[in-house]
Amino acid sequence: MSAESSTITVRLVRSFEHRNFRPVVYHGVNLDQTVKQFITFVQKGKGLKTLYFLSDTMKIIHQAHKSKTGELVVSLEDDDKLILKEESTLKAAGVANETELAFFCEEDYRNYKANPVSAW
Repeated sequence: MSAESSTITVRLVRSFEHRNFRPVVYHGVNLDQTVKQFITFVQKGKGLKTLYFLSDTMKIIHQAHKSKTGELVVSLEDDDKLILKEESTLKAAGVANETELAFFCEEDYRNYKANPVSAW
């Protein structure tokens, strides 16, 4: 598979407190598109609930052949390196084939990060 056409898994995070998310796999993702273009593509996905349209931030959770975090939804560390900037391309942001991303509302993430308590 070429570097420009990759398989990416996106966790659509509904709730950090309840650890509720839906993984969606995208095949043939062009890594030369901007993060903003990919966010728009994911938001227009079939069958997505209105809640996911409020999502505005993507963060790298895991990359192939690297260690995984112990957090069940998304790691609360390294935001400066792992949160994707909208103006950069996916490739420049560090996304590669078989990368797993979280897609969430930044405000919800900041609230959870300030008080990381699970509700179940």
